[in-house]
Amino acid sequence: MKYEISTQTSLLKAARAIAGADSLLITSGAGMGVDSGLPDFRGKAGFWREYPAIANMGIAFEEMANPQWFDTDPYLAWAFYGHRLNLYRNTVPHLGFQQLLDIASNRPYGYHVMTSNVDGQFQLAGFNAKQIMECHGSIHYLQCTQGCGSGIWSGEGVEVEVDEVEFKAVGDLPLCSCGELARPNILMFGDWGWNGERSGEQEKRLQSWLNNLRNEGAKLVIIEIGAGHSVPTIRMSSERFADILNAVLIRINPRDFSVPQPHISLPLGGLEGITAIVDLL
Repeated sequence: MKYEISTQTSLLKAARAIAGADSLLITSGAGMGVDSGLPDFRGKAGFWREYPAIANMGIAFEEMANPQWFDTDPYLAWAFYGHRLNLYRNTVPHLGFQQLLDIASNRPYGYHVMTSNVDGQFQLAGFNAKQIMECHGSIHYLQCTQGCGSGIWSGEGVEVEVDEVEFKAVGDLPLCSCGELARPNILMFGDWGWNGERSGEQEKRLQSWLNNLRNEGAKLVIIEIGAGHSVPTIRMSSERFADILNAVLIRINPRDFSVPQPHISLPLGGLEGITAIVDLL
């Protein structure tokens, strides 16, 4: 595919940087899953298009993604998260995941992933779970709504049936071993009850890896995909790591593609950007 000269130049720079990298840090936001058919919930219109029943209630994403619903309307809360759990389980990661894994796996200092996504798509695509940090948690793990001390456990085998018309969970809801209602181990808006122990352990592994890169003088390239401004955790982390480790940052984003100099901006979608770079390697 032909691109504007500025984009083609940036692609060449990105390919050269990756070719010379000792290690890769892949950072991603919701835009990473769009090419797999996953929603990015961009704005009220995007969210309501995915969940018209919630649109009829006039509830915005920031309001719906709030732990209060597990207290006030647990069947609605689990309709929302149960629907997403089923969606993520049944989604096949797009080709870009495999392309990233292929170019990351042969680096002398390896790779790591940092994502704000809770969908588990990197694990599903074959990335090593010990090399992934999910800074907002994962929908595939559960915790007690009452903080009973039972910790975090896998949601494997947990099934949530959702009435798509009424948009209510049907039947028994997931429970903690203490008998109280369970919830996904996801950092929600206004969430003071999130158990961050699992993400904390992931962060320690990431930080240990980054410290080793710095001590060894290894050349790091950061590839950021689909991380927008609305929740800027990933963008800020990518820029901070680039500064600390003197790394090259490649930002792939069709809309929010601006990046501090001298880093590389690619105004492309995730799959398109990844493929365009790989074709030049």
